[in-house]
Order: sequence, then C-alpha cells, then structure tokens
Amino acid sequence: MNWLDDVKWDAQGLVPVIAQENSTGDVLMFAWMNREALQKTAQLGRAVYFSRSRGKLWFKGEESGHVQTVHDIRLDCDNDVVLLKVTQQGHTPGIACHTGRHSCFFQRYQADGQGGAWHSVEPVLKDPESIYK
Repeated sequence: MNWLDDVKWDAQGLVPVIAQENSTGDVLMFAWMNREALQKTAQLGRAVYFSRSRGKLWFKGEESGHVQTVHDIRLDCDNDVVLLKVTQQGHTPGIACHTGRHSCFFQRYQADGQGGAWHSVEPVLKDPESIYK
C-alpha cells in the first residue's frame, strides 16, 4: 500500500495543510494539497501546494522567492490534516504571506463595546508590490 493512501482526501481530492516554522513553532499559513502536491513535497523537500483558485500545483515561492524548505511531514490522528515543519526562505525573517508578512495569521480579534474587530498585529516586512511583479 502506498503511504499516500493513508491520507483521507476530501471529495475534491484535497487535504488541508498547516505550515509551521520549524525553529519557532509559529503557524505560518494554511493551504491545500492534492495527492501530487504531497508526493512532490516529500520528493523535493520543499512545499508544493494545490491552488484551488488556479486549479494547479503551486510551488511555494515560485513567484515570490519565498520557498519553504520542508523538514518534517506529519499527519494528524484522523489522517485528514497534514502539518509541514518548514524553514521559510527568501527574506529574514521569512515571509510566508502574500501580504508581505511573516505569517498569514496576522489579524487578532479584540473585543470592544461594539462587538469587537480584527486588528493587524504583525508588520508588513516587504511591500507585496515589490514581491509579485
């Protein structure tokens, strides 16, 4: 049996993936993989995702240069979520988000008297306009 058969793929043949920074434990991003993306990630030692909006493989950093080197690939207890432990390349500190931030999870909910709001709590490290040409 192929190790990829152990993954519980959804109806579209995808599995959710969390990218976590190997050195700090920071959660950098969430994405999707299909079977081919997970296989290529394991073969290449670099993150390859599946872009649902473009309907094709997405080699992280192919446009931005912000490649993710993969150190560890883990599968959760239900076999339906993949965790990648990565080193984010291309900038110091690494930029994982298309907004030019270290992590895609840069918005924090803060309660207030009117129901609360989301606030950006991480700086833009590089202008996205200069990353994506």
